[in-house]
This record gives sequence, C-alpha cells and structure tokens, in this order.
Amino acid sequence: MSTGTVRFSGHALAEMKKDSLTTIDCVNVLRGGVVEPAEFENGSWRYRVRTSKMYVVVAFRSEEALVVITAWRVK
Repeated sequence: MSTGTVRFSGHALAEMKKDSLTTIDCVNVLRGGVVEPAEFENGSWRYRVRTSKMYVVVAFRSEEALVVITAWRVK
C-alpha cells in the first residue's frame, strides 16, 4: 500500500535526534527493511523493522495509520 499516515511519537523523535536520524531515514527503513516477528507490549502489537544500519519500531493504529514508537542507529 502506498497511502496511509505515519506519525512519530515524542519518544521516537527524541531518540532519533540522539542518533542524527530523520523522519525520511525512518520511512526508508519501513519501505525496505526486514520486519521481525511482532511483540505484544504496553497493550499493542509492535513491529521491529531493521536494516543493517537502523531499527524502527512501529505500532499500527488502523489499517492506514501507524506510529513510530522508537528508532535507533546500529552502533
């Protein structure tokens, strides 16, 4: 699906800033990364999407909306 909304939590934005990541970096990981098995945490299913350089954790809010929970650069 090429439509939908991606929202970034305050926590995600703070963590991204620490690793000099942009929202575009995160969207690129979501488009081309490997999705790991879902984990149930804090009342919702979370999905970790990774590349060799970054991780992005998301939770779906609907069929067309997701929120980035956190993201970090692999060190």
